Amino acid sequence: MPEGHTIHRLAAEYHRVFGGQAVAVSSPQGPFAPAATRLDGRALSETDAKGKHLFLGFAGAGWIHIHLGLYGKVFWGHGPAPAPVGQVRLRIATEAGGGAYADLRGPTKCRLISTFEKRDVEHLLGPDPLRPQDTGDAAWKRISASRTTIAALLMDQKVLCGVGNVYRAEVLFRQGINPHREGRSLDRAEWDAIWADLRPLMGEGVRLGRIDTVRPEHTPEAMGRPPRRDDHGGEVYVYRRTGQACLVCGTPVRAEEHAARNLFWCPRCQAA
Repeated sequence: MPEGHTIHRLAAEYHRVFGGQAVAVSSPQGPFAPAATRLDGRALSETDAKGKHLFLGFAGAGWIHIHLGLYGKVFWGHGPAPAPVGQVRLRIATEAGGGAYADLRGPTKCRLISTFEKRDVEHLLGPDPLRPQDTGDAAWKRISASRTTIAALLMDQKVLCGVGNVYRAEVLFRQGINPHREGRSLDRAEWDAIWADLRPLMGEGVRLGRIDTVRPEHTPEAMGRPPRRDDHGGEVYVYRRTGQACLVCGTPVRAEEHAARNLFWCPRCQAA
């Protein structure tokens, strides 16, 4: 499932391509067709993201609420939009500047909601490190009182939103925190360090469109090692590096299933 930086990047791209313009809105697949008819020809006035939820705003008509889930993807194209192929849930297109279009396929959610409903969705989510107005206080309140592991808490979107398996594993490694520790065992300084680290890490993810978490001294160039080869891209410390040597201490990276997700950590750098 895409992590929060991908959703914020999508929000920025929708605004860059379509913002302020009257757009053609359709649902070739069908389920979103009634709402698409209401929005067709209106201007895309603003975009927003919180955690893994994307919102496309149409002044006076509400917001398209999108959650990509495991299979959702957005495909971009330039020029006049061709005849849709396959299951396109939502197409937004414009003829301005030679034309552009974006096709949404396979999302978990794609629905038209009101501003009040948007606030309800946001209210159910924890703070988002990519939102400048959010702080880590609400997340700390829940974490500091919880017997659940910090690894599981970081993946709970009601506690903290936008963090997925990669950022979870990497920020805990970078802070030297054992993922099996109970949330209540952390002190405030440890939590503040996690929050302060997530903000720039995820911000770089938005900027680059990939997840890079290694410090300058651990890059391939600095260490004289081959770059990472993985579908997810990016240079990381422990994520999907099971059995490989830790870039810091050389200990083999461990992995296990934890709360129904794969968990990666270094048993030496993140000793209990």
